[in-house]
Amino acid sequence: MPLDNTAKSDLLLLVVTLLAALGWILSREAVTVMPPLQFMSIRFLLASAFLALFARKQLPTIGLSGLIRCLRVGAVFGIAMSFWVVGLQQSSHVGEAAFIASLGVIMVPLIARLFFGEAIPFYTWLAMPFAVTGLAFLSLSHGLRLESAQILLLVSAAIFALYFNLNTRAANSQSTTLADGRTSETAKIPVLALTTVVLGSVGIITGLLSLMLEPWTKTLTEFKPIFAFWIIASALISTALRFLVQTYAQSLTRHSNGVVIMILEPVWVAIIAAFWFAESMSGAQLIGCGLIFLSLLVNRLKVVSSLIRRLYR
Repeated sequence: MPLDNTAKSDLLLLVVTLLAALGWILSREAVTVMPPLQFMSIRFLLASAFLALFARKQLPTIGLSGLIRCLRVGAVFGIAMSFWVVGLQQSSHVGEAAFIASLGVIMVPLIARLFFGEAIPFYTWLAMPFAVTGLAFLSLSHGLRLESAQILLLVSAAIFALYFNLNTRAANSQSTTLADGRTSETAKIPVLALTTVVLGSVGIITGLLSLMLEPWTKTLTEFKPIFAFWIIASALISTALRFLVQTYAQSLTRHSNGVVIMILEPVWVAIIAAFWFAESMSGAQLIGCGLIFLSLLVNRLKVVSSLIRRLYR
């Protein structure tokens, strides 16, 4: 029996979460052999160049104002990814790091309220105690204090939440009321073109930071084939391919259960890291990560309940 578009979308988004989780593993391997910001710059520039092949018809249509909006989104995303990759490099546990970074999902409506005046959904308020308690459990092994890596990942999660808000607004048309009372409609930017420019912006931002803060000469003189493997694999598989599959999957259906599927990413990271790096979690880490995952589910409780009702009709 052939699958309908909703089922195809769900399966593809499941693949997306696996690709994203694999990106954590590939990135961790890469930052052990080369400077983290340098790696991110090359990774995202390659991914952007690859996506540009598919977006070549869309790119000329975005115009100057659209380009400025894309660059603004990319600048925020670039800063978020800079904090993320340095936090990942310093982290002693990849699985735990993924759950901390996933808190950006909870922060999205908080940032929307702070910067754009949107109301905070009821379910976000319900989710926050679980998230905070989970984070507290993760800090227990360090004497009730957060490590520098955990702080960097938290900062990246907050900036990622801002990126998500800006990206959503760039990808959708918006109405703005002018001073004379007239309404101005801002055209939406094609998703593939938006993603291509944003990823390129991330590559430029992290590259500039790398040039200022990291030793490029050492990497160039000590370059090994394994460097190229981690860079190309992370750029094409966990970045370019991920966004291509995600964009296609989201185009198949308007149902929002994909949001629930996407929160599986930290779970996959923890499972893969357990096999790849032989990581294990203490009791406090298990409880902390479990509470954070519960907060993600509670935050999307309306979608989860709707999905359950659809499954049992």
